Amino acid sequence: MEYIAHLALSAGIFIILSVSLNLINGQCGQFSLGHAGFWAVGAYTSAYYGVYHPLPIPDFLNLFIGCGIGFISAAVAGVIIGVPCLRLKGDYLAIATLGFSEIIRILIINLDVVGGPRGFTNIPRWSNLGWVYLWVLITVVICANLIRGTHGRAIISVREDEIAAESMGIFTFKYKSLAFILGAGLAGIAGALFAFSQQFLHPNGFTFMWSVIILLMVILGGLGSISGSIIGAIILTLLPEVLRLMGETIANWRMVIYSLLLILLMLLKPGGIMGKREFNLPFLREPR
Repeated sequence: MEYIAHLALSAGIFIILSVSLNLINGQCGQFSLGHAGFWAVGAYTSAYYGVYHPLPIPDFLNLFIGCGIGFISAAVAGVIIGVPCLRLKGDYLAIATLGFSEIIRILIINLDVVGGPRGFTNIPRWSNLGWVYLWVLITVVICANLIRGTHGRAIISVREDEIAAESMGIFTFKYKSLAFILGAGLAGIAGALFAFSQQFLHPNGFTFMWSVIILLMVILGGLGSISGSIIGAIILTLLPEVLRLMGETIANWRMVIYSLLLILLMLLKPGGIMGKREFNLPFLREPR
């Protein structure tokens, strides 16, 4: 039962990460490869608060403060990397955000105050399955309502044709920055929840490969679909574990099978599982 709860909690954290990255890559059309960096910033700054400066208040209030710190710190990191780099496009933006993610990881390794290469320990356990899925709901509602509104239409117009959007008077840099900073901030909340549930952080837990895995979740579910990001996060969290439990032979080959299944799915459904469609839920439906 504990194992299932742990997988469900991990899936919830990856849902937040994939939905927030979908806002940048799927809805706004900007190719970011640095999401693990924002995740790390949120995790370490909130954990620093939890270890060194917790307030004498109930744990759930400390958790909300920690999530707020994670959001603000990751959003500030989004401003620092977004303002100079969002003038780049395509592969150049991906390389810049990837470089930022690695810089963050190297900085963490060299900061003894957060454990450096040994890892950050003694983090309080303020988070649980219920709090994680409350933040999943908040994240989905925020992203869905943003996209359904005026600002969301402007963000989507940037994705569809940036030159046409500019010619219609839309300040595209403003909306690219909005999507990038909000997506970074939400990744910071995922980092805080991760820190307060795992109680241990290590720089190797935020490598480039995690940025790729989160991007795969978005692509698998469908670029531009919040529902698809949720499905992609659940599948890619559970699939390796399901294969590991299917006997020793399959367990030994699980990463090969995992990769082949992903390739097959993308060949059969190149637009992702959901494409740009959404679940028929009130807060995801198009407004009348």
